[in-house]
Amino acid sequence: MKDIRKLTIDQIEAYMASIDEKRFRARQVYEWLWKKSASSFDEMSNLSKNLRDKLSEDFAIKPIKTKMAQYSNDGTIKSVFELHDTNVIEGVLIPADDRMTACVSSQVGCSLSCKFCATGYMERMRNLDPGEIYDQVVAIDKLAKENFDHPLTNIVFMGMGEPLLNYKNVMEGIHRITSEDGLNMSPKRITLSTAGIAKMITKLADDEVKFNLALSLHAANDAKRNEIMPINETNTLDALTEALLYFYQKTKNNITFEYIVFNGFNDKIQDAEELWNFAKKIPSKINIIEYNPIAEANFLNAKADKIEQFASYLKNKGLIVNVRRSRGKDIDAACGQLANKNLVTS
Repeated sequence: MKDIRKLTIDQIEAYMASIDEKRFRARQVYEWLWKKSASSFDEMSNLSKNLRDKLSEDFAIKPIKTKMAQYSNDGTIKSVFELHDTNVIEGVLIPADDRMTACVSSQVGCSLSCKFCATGYMERMRNLDPGEIYDQVVAIDKLAKENFDHPLTNIVFMGMGEPLLNYKNVMEGIHRITSEDGLNMSPKRITLSTAGIAKMITKLADDEVKFNLALSLHAANDAKRNEIMPINETNTLDALTEALLYFYQKTKNNITFEYIVFNGFNDKIQDAEELWNFAKKIPSKINIIEYNPIAEANFLNAKADKIEQFASYLKNKGLIVNVRRSRGKDIDAACGQLANKNLVTS
């Protein structure tokens, strides 16, 4: 049966007309789907039983299901979500004093093969549908309320997959999350992180998106970036600079550069200077991220004094720099660790 969440409001109205129902019933169904997050037609209590039965005969709702959850010592909660076709993805709730952040996935697996990321060693099975993206936010918001008595405040597309390789569905999912007839979250509270696909960054600019953009950078010269991120071979730093400048000109949103400082690889002052030369061209800030080792790779996090020197160099050059500490490392929920490992519910 067709997934009703893939229909527009106009298509649902046409369906209602075809079964001799009032057109306003379509708006009621739409509200149940996207504002009230209904996962079954039986929940739609202001519809007649006959109409609910008819909808059940003709359509399906295919919500994600929480298969298991794991709780970190630092409060982070990782959820394993099962999709209607038995594929599995992961999402993370990251609590803090001033915010509740959902880290959501955009694909089952990933095709980019970044050498330091556990997801990059997985096969990309398929893109997520808009409803599956939306459902992650709903489920993680529920966790935030149940465990911390506070709703979500922020969403980051930093989970499994490359969002810009699932462009249409990610944009539609964000629309459902931010629209008044959806969850009505502010797009300013959403950050999409990309490994760097220049033509799709340009498309984001042309679409004049309202959410924030982060580039997963990790090296500011092409030779090093090629070594750890094969996508750079076809999306060089020059191409990314051009696309990011265009994005800023169209949206007036500063870019965030995410930079993991790997021990012995990109942790020297020369690397910091290259990062400064790259970042100074674009209105931006830099998040220096602690590396979380994975079994598939031999990278190690840089030593604390090296990270401090690296950050201080950039700050002294006038850049905005934040050093981010990892959350959820003990449950493989930190940045770069999502890989559908077998979990035990906590």
